Amino acid sequence: MAQTITPAATRPELLRNFCIIAHIDHGKSTLADRMLQLTGVVEERAMRAQYLDRMDIERERGITIKSQAVRMPWQVGETAYALNMIDTPGHVDFTYEVSRSLAACEGAVLLVDAAQGIEAQTLANLYLALENDLTVIPVLNKIDLPAAQPERYAEELANLVGGTPDEVLRVSGKTGEGVGALLDHIVAHVPHPVGDTAAPARAIIFDSVYDTYRGVITYVRVRDGDLSPRDRIVMMSTGATHELLDIGVISPEPTPTRGLGVGEVGYLITGVKEVRQSRVGDTVTKASRPATHALAGYRDPRPMVFSGLYPVDGSEYPDLRDALDKLKLNDAALAYEPETSAALGFGFRCGFLGLLHLEIVRERLEREFKLGLIATAPNVEYLVTLEDRTVVDVTNPSEFPTGKVAEIREPIVRATILAPSEFIGAIMELCQQRRGVLLGMDYLSAERVELRYTLPLAEIVFDFFDQLKSRTKGYASLDYEEAGTAVADLVKVDILLNHEPVDAFSAIVHRDKAYAYGVDMAGKLRKLIPRQQFEVPIQAAVGSRVIARETIRALRKDMLAKCYGGDITRKRKLLEKQKEGKKRMKAIGRVEVPQEAFIAALTSDADAAKK
Repeated sequence: MAQTITPAATRPELLRNFCIIAHIDHGKSTLADRMLQLTGVVEERAMRAQYLDRMDIERERGITIKSQAVRMPWQVGETAYALNMIDTPGHVDFTYEVSRSLAACEGAVLLVDAAQGIEAQTLANLYLALENDLTVIPVLNKIDLPAAQPERYAEELANLVGGTPDEVLRVSGKTGEGVGALLDHIVAHVPHPVGDTAAPARAIIFDSVYDTYRGVITYVRVRDGDLSPRDRIVMMSTGATHELLDIGVISPEPTPTRGLGVGEVGYLITGVKEVRQSRVGDTVTKASRPATHALAGYRDPRPMVFSGLYPVDGSEYPDLRDALDKLKLNDAALAYEPETSAALGFGFRCGFLGLLHLEIVRERLEREFKLGLIATAPNVEYLVTLEDRTVVDVTNPSEFPTGKVAEIREPIVRATILAPSEFIGAIMELCQQRRGVLLGMDYLSAERVELRYTLPLAEIVFDFFDQLKSRTKGYASLDYEEAGTAVADLVKVDILLNHEPVDAFSAIVHRDKAYAYGVDMAGKLRKLIPRQQFEVPIQAAVGSRVIARETIRALRKDMLAKCYGGDITRKRKLLEKQKEGKKRMKAIGRVEVPQEAFIAALTSDADAAKK
């Protein structure tokens, strides 16, 4: 076992940078825990499960949301090495985290559950690693499980990465079996970082986080030269100059060092509180000897799902803006811009990589920044071409143009579904219901099949994944990537309360599903909106044509309570007087929609069931 290495003196030849990639729930975090214990960077008494998952949400849900970098010492023979490991998320919505982590490494441990085999995200992460020219080490995890089939899945994995089943390493993240051999294998087969030690310093920012006391903490991977404490550094995209107050490595807690050299991964602290000055993908260099060319940054992620986030209390709007700025540091895939809604006031239109991403961001804003939020129904970006050939980008139904529409294009995705072959019929039926087109089908083995479909993104952002899991008893896995746009027969459904449209409830749906959406939303609102002093019609309309209607009956005072006996004409007169008053009230009255009604109506049935 190696003693703690002095990072400033670590030569590139003694460094190994690698990450762990896998499908969700295949044991990445557990394997990382065993590595931390085996290398001695975490003492036994300080150890806890999912050590690198720092957020409460990660621990509660049992998933990794943020990539975490950690430095570990490891000795092979007489030589002490430093291993920089990055534990990555497994869910498709956090692929951007994985892609940035891969760019900071030379090797990747491709982890597969020995009881479940290769799944959709396994393939997606493997292709990402190969695109980055990484050395891929295939590893089977959970070999201690009674249901494990290491021989069968070793063959599948060997066919996938090229090689023989004997070359696939077998480990158990739970018991620690085979973890030492895996670390030795990483030292032997992952190439060391390459860079010019004499060149001007260049380091790429691959992540950052905001600390209330220390300001922005930036995580970098050094490509050329070196950085030392008290250096003046320049952010090459903005030209901002700062003094380095603290520099070091994460092992697994921040540990100050005498500097960072070629190939090293570490953190920089400048004390700057301005969050916009540290951008993921930017290049850091020294002010005294600046580099002339910035490093190639990361490709900006393209949001797939859009939703409006509004504070329940309108006075919290500035707090929401600051919270989004700080969260953007920690989650580079988040995109947002201000917007206003007649019903919900001031808020932000946010772009996410998927529905889980939306859910996690909303939960983090509510927990970490103590905000009460309303999220509008998720929707995707449409391209609407008018008859005069102008093209309008629509990310919100309220932006839908009123002129004559020539065509509407919607985003489509290329989906890969892996499942046991007995569920082919159920999967095909689901995909056909969601307007899917089969591209091809391959058998990975006698029992497992890979289906490839093109599907409209709007059809899979809601409950497609839940439906897929329930129809395949939880065995199917899904991965998707964007595949351009396609023309579709879409319409905008408006919801009118007392003949006034409410933009928050509008939606863009396929013409065949417009009636079902209108009936569903009108029925929901009839139950949620309290009765008024006058009758309130709730209508769903496509253009000027009403397709569904519900009515909230008026609250009526018993005008005849005082008329015991007497002439019927007197009673009739009083009722007519009341009727006239109701008519006048309806003409000038505004329907007050309580906040709870907005939240309940815009929450999908799946979310409501969870609560």
